[in-house]
Amino acid sequence: MPCAIRRCMTANLGTLLRMASILVVDDEIGIRDLLSEILSDEGHTVEAAENAQQAREFRQQFQPDLVLLDIWMPDTDGVTLLKEWASAGQLTMPVIMMSGHGTIDNAVEATRIGAMAFLEKPIALQKLLRAVQQGLSKPAPASPAAVQHIAPAPALPEPAPLIAEQSFTLDRPLREARDDFERAYFEFHLAREGGSMTRVADKTGLERTHLYRKLKQLGVDWGRPGRKAQLASPAPPDDDAAG
Repeated sequence: MPCAIRRCMTANLGTLLRMASILVVDDEIGIRDLLSEILSDEGHTVEAAENAQQAREFRQQFQPDLVLLDIWMPDTDGVTLLKEWASAGQLTMPVIMMSGHGTIDNAVEATRIGAMAFLEKPIALQKLLRAVQQGLSKPAPASPAAVQHIAPAPALPEPAPLIAEQSFTLDRPLREARDDFERAYFEFHLAREGGSMTRVADKTGLERTHLYRKLKQLGVDWGRPGRKAQLASPAPPDDDAAG
């Protein structure tokens, strides 16, 4: 009965696609728990890592069928970890990048390295499930030999020393003086923490959502980790952004 056999094979293939081992890498416990719960309900086996080091350890122990990888993490960002896996020949599984504040450049770079998709937070349930299904249905990425041409990132120059004390002109409107101080304050902490929004939020006592709004309002660029601090001469206030 050819038709019955085809139906049986299709059903078995659907089961294989649903039951997979998935590694979720995100520094926010709420995101990890939510994604783990959703994917477990779909029948997958889920492991969760809160930072790049834990993800490295999981990858050494086993090869997941799929990885959901956050870009902004405290110790090592997701794009750098993706490069490490590619250079070491460990990028042998589909990887879906995630970010609530990613840019087109992030998405393009991750795709060039080997990521198969980019999901923007907050992630809609249907988009998540569709991306996971597509990832599990695709063949594995290129073999390790095919990715050896990816050169390690060039060493960054020595960062400029941070200036913890600065002078501010007080003979001006309060809002202008306050904005200059806050801009210098956040630039200092961003430089000291290597661009880690999680650590800056912890140091400054702000919720991450509030911190992002504040940086945008002040015109502070947090888009690239490893930025050099130019704190001796704070940037002029951005009236449009401040409004």
